[in-house]
Amino acid sequence: METTKKHKKSKGGRPAKEVKRNKTITVHCSAFEQRLLKEKGKDAGITVSEYLREIGLAGKIDRPKREFPKDALLLKGTLNHIAANLNQIAKKRNSGENLNTYMREQLEELSAQLHTLTITIRNYFS
Repeated sequence: METTKKHKKSKGGRPAKEVKRNKTITVHCSAFEQRLLKEKGKDAGITVSEYLREIGLAGKIDRPKREFPKDALLLKGTLNHIAANLNQIAKKRNSGENLNTYMREQLEELSAQLHTLTITIRNYFS
C-alpha cells in the first residue's frame, strides 16, 4: 500500500505585509529641496518616503510660541475702548441731537477704522 502525503501548495510571491501602506501624500518642494531630501534619505539608508514618514511621525519641529506683548494688549484694549465710545457718541447723535450729516459719517468711519485696526492687530498675533 502506498501512503499518500498531501502537500500544501504555496501560492508563491512576496509574503503579505502586516501594515499595508497604500495612501499617498503629495509634497510640493523645489528642486533643491527634493535633492536634499533624497540625499538625507540616502545617508540614512532609507527611501525618501521612509525618511519623510520617520521625520513626520517621530521627529520634532520646535516653533516658538508667539505671545502678545503687553504694549500690544494695552493698545488693543485702548482701541476697543475708543471704538466703543465713538459708537455710543454716534448712536446718541444719530438719535436726533445736533450733529450734521458730515460729522455723523466721520464718526461712523472712524469707529469702523478703529474696529478694523483692532481686528488686524488680533489676527497678527493669532
